[in-house]
Amino acid sequence: MTNNVASENRNVAIVGPYLSGKTALLESLLFATGTITRKGTAKEGNRIGDSVAEARDRNMSVEINAAYTQYGGINFTFLDCPGSVEFAQETYNALMGAGLAIVVCEPEPLRILTLSPLFKFLDDWEIPHIVFINKMDRAFSDEEGCNLNFLELLNALKTVSSRPIVPQEYPIAKGSELIGFIDLVTEQAYNYHPGAASDPVPMPEELKDLEHAARQEMLEQLSNFDDHLLEELLEEIEPPTEEIVKDLKMELGADLIVPVFFGAAELEYGVRSLLDALVREAPEPSLTAERRGLKGTSDIPIAQVLKTFYTPQGGKLSLVRVWQGELTEGIVLNGIRAAGMYRLLGQQTQGVQVAKTGEIVALARMEGIKTGDTLTAQPDRLKAPLPKAQVLPPVLAFAIAPENRKDEVKLSAALTKMIEEDPSLTWEQNTDTHQVILWGQGEIHLKVTLDRLRRKYNLPIVTSPPQIPYKETIRSNTNSHGRYKHQSGGHGQFGDVYLDITPLPRGEGFNFSETIVGGAVPKQYIPGVEMGVREYLQQGPLGFPVVDVSVTLTNGSYHSVDSSEQAFKQAARLAMQTGMAKCNPTLLEPIVTVEVCAPNDFTSQLFQLITTRRGQILGYEPVADWKGWDQVSAYLPQAEMQDLIVELRSLTMGVGYFNWKFDHLQEVPEQLAQRVLATVADDSNGGGNSKSKN
Repeated sequence: MTNNVASENRNVAIVGPYLSGKTALLESLLFATGTITRKGTAKEGNRIGDSVAEARDRNMSVEINAAYTQYGGINFTFLDCPGSVEFAQETYNALMGAGLAIVVCEPEPLRILTLSPLFKFLDDWEIPHIVFINKMDRAFSDEEGCNLNFLELLNALKTVSSRPIVPQEYPIAKGSELIGFIDLVTEQAYNYHPGAASDPVPMPEELKDLEHAARQEMLEQLSNFDDHLLEELLEEIEPPTEEIVKDLKMELGADLIVPVFFGAAELEYGVRSLLDALVREAPEPSLTAERRGLKGTSDIPIAQVLKTFYTPQGGKLSLVRVWQGELTEGIVLNGIRAAGMYRLLGQQTQGVQVAKTGEIVALARMEGIKTGDTLTAQPDRLKAPLPKAQVLPPVLAFAIAPENRKDEVKLSAALTKMIEEDPSLTWEQNTDTHQVILWGQGEIHLKVTLDRLRRKYNLPIVTSPPQIPYKETIRSNTNSHGRYKHQSGGHGQFGDVYLDITPLPRGEGFNFSETIVGGAVPKQYIPGVEMGVREYLQQGPLGFPVVDVSVTLTNGSYHSVDSSEQAFKQAARLAMQTGMAKCNPTLLEPIVTVEVCAPNDFTSQLFQLITTRRGQILGYEPVADWKGWDQVSAYLPQAEMQDLIVELRSLTMGVGYFNWKFDHLQEVPEQLAQRVLATVADDSNGGGNSKSKN
């Protein structure tokens, strides 16, 4: 393929909720541009956006899919992004490099709310975007309903967008069938044909008034940013088509308006008119670069990693957007030489010699480079790294272990690569429960990760719910005596201690002191006493680590020959074992602060969600800079957090989210404590946690 100047490159992210039809739209775009000669289907699992096994298994996109094509003299790279909220990190990472986003949605006004987080991200980062209302062929029950439903959809879109909604098309229906559209710019009507271009037809007489009203609204919105157009409208002068197109491109490129198109992707209704609009109106790469602080005129090559792939055949691939300058084959970026450069069509790669500003290409074997990194051939001249999408906080966890214990070292290396591919994953070796905990954005997200571990790295995994890191403490004090005496030939072992054991206020931890007088316990043996106490506190009388306890060594005795630090350590353990059982031990559970956010239509349900999980409401307030959203703050036991995200998303049409962090320990209610202790006893007798294989 020939190399083109920067102004002829466009990259477009296709985003939207799960099941809105993004992958079908990509397939039709590629078919309409001649890049593919036969469209794949979801049933056959052979679409470009279904290129990985995990996507085909679930009939849903689970990662970014890039596809290069050409149309109308423009080089397009489309980024098909996952729709599930559990893979939102993929979408946000892709959008950071996109020059334009197509927001795909279904023609259901009540479900437009699910676009709210996406619109918020686009508006916050000033990413130009248009809306494509898909599946419009299923939207109408009668001709009147066609018009009313379309206006209802536009009104619903206005509730989730901080930018003006500007329709560029108006639907034509016959009964319950969508048969065409009117281009509001040219006022030309068209009839749809499945799998082919639309035909121009006379405008239906019955729609002239409605079309005129819609067009006037479009022009009035544009006139808010163009004084000359405003003058023409006030003087009732018909603006020329070229002026309207120029205004649409300018306002879209500045992220001042949100144009709206519609169609039916599977039938290719509206796909070619969408492509024509992209050719006319999609902003040039330099505009997005300027908003990121780049002038776009420097010769310094600058790129950013949007996605990291580990492929079975080619190893590591870094999908990058070229922000400035050009990349050449074998270029050295951040001190690392690219082993190859490719354009992508799903899993297919095509080598390329040069990638210019605005293109998205894959670089091979950029070891040590991560998603979001800024790459340049001259790091010393880079003023600051490009901004990257914030990593979403984890909300659900599995405890994991390889089926074969010999694979534990292998698991660590595989998880490191998985997190390179997907930064919204994280894992930890929990020091309290000694479990490996895999954190992610939801159950499907975690199960996809486990499937990849099995397929890519031959690591079948056993999962279980993470154990809660309970602690225990005491509610009363006591004095305890411990004597260790052991004779086994030669020198014996002798240690003798008296300890005061006292509860501390919550959060104080552990304190050890001594009040020995007269050398009852020689100073060289006192560290052994403290060591014995600390070792015992790792597992108290209830079976959990002990906190908020003060232990004072008050007295003791020793033998000039048989005493040793080890003997006093054993004596201290005996004293703790005897004394702690008398101190009224009690179970403590971790309490987290949680901030739950959702549209204010759901605020009362958030209260109920929290209180039914033993939560304590701390208050609520509007979410800053997000009209119509509330944030509810609460204390919540960590034991109640495991499936919180599942219920929250169910209550809020998938848009609710929360942030949380550990706050303090709190006594477990007596009845619940008994159940926890009974479970621990059952586990110690071989009952164990329920586990599943993945």
